[in-house]
Amino acid sequence: MTRELPNQQAIDELHHRYAPSQAAYQVVHTHCHIVSDITFELARKSPSLWKNDDFDLDLALVGAWLHDIGTYQVFMHDGSDGQPLAFDRDRYILHGILGYRLLLQEGWGEEIAQFARNHTGVGLYRQDVIDEGLPLLPADYVPRTDEQELVMYADKFNSKSVPPSFIAESKQNKRAAKFGDANYERWRKLVAKYGLPDISQLAERYRQPIRY
Repeated sequence: MTRELPNQQAIDELHHRYAPSQAAYQVVHTHCHIVSDITFELARKSPSLWKNDDFDLDLALVGAWLHDIGTYQVFMHDGSDGQPLAFDRDRYILHGILGYRLLLQEGWGEEIAQFARNHTGVGLYRQDVIDEGLPLLPADYVPRTDEQELVMYADKFNSKSVPPSFIAESKQNKRAAKFGDANYERWRKLVAKYGLPDISQLAERYRQPIRY
């Protein structure tokens, strides 16, 4: 049986339905758009992917558009209460699992829902959850497919911080190193595997600064 992926209209409608405000929609939807652009660029440049007949670029792009759908549930201020847009820092780590449950609840299936579950950092392992005392069920929240891994990696080059910004390799090196040598090595292996996107062009197109 041929699998049918959701189209862009269905994806946009889901974003609109769960966004608590237009300001929240703008930040999250734009970020997902950027991650889909980066995913496409990296896939096009990576011989390990475009020579792989099993790699499904269409699935990866859908995953990029939906990986952060759970973020709508972790705003402290969504811009509709007169306060500046802000995330709830204590609950932010939950956005992946919340998005996973949301996508399953909506009937989008495990294959797509896994993009939300498994994109945090450069892979969140069971021992990380325990050691850091994170409010998650101890488990591995790591990509299980090349498509999920590529989206997780692409996600690292753009931030929904206020104001939103692109993240240069040098900045992400520092971020990854904060969580230990093993985490940094995982990040560097991803860089070696997929290369770097041209964030300067994207920053100009989306009118966002680059953080170095």
